[in-house]
Amino acid sequence: MSESFEQNLQVIGDRWPGLLARLLAEDSESLPVELLEGLGSTLSVGGIQLTSRHDRVAEARLQAASLPPDSDLLHLYGTGLGDLQQILLERPTLKRLCVHVLNGALFKLVLGLLDQQSWLTDPRVDLSYAADHPEILLPFFALPAELVLADDCNARMRDRLVGEVHLTFNNREFDPQSAVIVQRLLDTREVFGADRDVTELFATRPGQHIYVIGTGPTLEQQFAKLRAISEQPDRPLFISVDTAYRPLREQGIRPDIVVSIDQRIGFRHLPVEASDGIPLVYMPMSDPQVLHAWKGPRYGGYSISPIYASVRERCRRGLLFVGGSVLHPAVDLAVKMGAARITLFGADFAFPMNKTHAGWKDGDLGPGVELAQHWVLDGQGQRVRTQLNFRRYLVELERYIARHPQVAFLNSSRAGARIVGTGFDQEFVQ
Repeated sequence: MSESFEQNLQVIGDRWPGLLARLLAEDSESLPVELLEGLGSTLSVGGIQLTSRHDRVAEARLQAASLPPDSDLLHLYGTGLGDLQQILLERPTLKRLCVHVLNGALFKLVLGLLDQQSWLTDPRVDLSYAADHPEILLPFFALPAELVLADDCNARMRDRLVGEVHLTFNNREFDPQSAVIVQRLLDTREVFGADRDVTELFATRPGQHIYVIGTGPTLEQQFAKLRAISEQPDRPLFISVDTAYRPLREQGIRPDIVVSIDQRIGFRHLPVEASDGIPLVYMPMSDPQVLHAWKGPRYGGYSISPIYASVRERCRRGLLFVGGSVLHPAVDLAVKMGAARITLFGADFAFPMNKTHAGWKDGDLGPGVELAQHWVLDGQGQRVRTQLNFRRYLVELERYIARHPQVAFLNSSRAGARIVGTGFDQEFVQ
């Protein structure tokens, strides 16, 4: 054990004894680490470079410049080599710096290699694992390398951080002034104005059990049970997302309501031939040709997206929550209908069994499995492949669930992503 390691641990033990016990249990020896040299030096872990190898301090100053200069409270996610902590503590206005560990083993490794006492001993510093907090805290900077290297314990917070960092980029397609968006809203204006208000469905199922059916691969495991339940006279309401509609119909399952919000959803996703009597809940960006052809009743609604700001003023309709996925408004509809319990099907946010979606070929609805470079933890605590936007959708659903403690949310499979705030429906999961 190096002298710096002992001294670093002494400080942590004195200030954060509970955290020290956790750090000592971390396995830092198994990390694939190598030294990288340039004009300076840094560490590489599994091929991920922790900092600049030429000028770590200059890089840290650039990172620090992205944070509010006069804030008395800052949050730093990731510990790096300690450079950014020291730069931030130079600020005379800073009263508190909260450092959140994203990879315990990595932090332990660095403690054994470099003296970190200058920032660990500063009374303005608070140190914790990122996972110890229910949500990300603002204002923050997240060290890029550790967003990739975050361990299993901190994966949930990593997903929240990445979603926040990418928010502006992800919203670039939803410019209210976009010619494509303006034209689509014009194309659907007449039909949307003539259709029913989604609020007519609100509070119509008080205290009931509702199934919300997504298109994740695990839906295929439940087709037989859903088909049998669908034939029972006293059963839960089936709310299907648009891309699950065709696979359900091919399996002889008729959903009670279909929800669609995406402008790219067309007839191949929503074949209208047998849609008689099935309500379609939609938003104005939906395909007008599909809307006109749909044989069941149609109910219009909005999200709070700025693209609907002008039409919301002209044509009043109810609001549904959207966080990037059609599953979100389907869940919100179930809650606003009065559900006391909701079971989720195909809400995987991942590619279990090396499939992207139930009832569709690989790549039909987006990037194929072979392009998946990210992971989440499944219901067994194991890593399962996914894509970045799925992780963001998962985060938004978890936040939604946390805001609705009056509803019991259940999952029908352990093979997809673990959804914080849900239990497992014992009728489908042993």
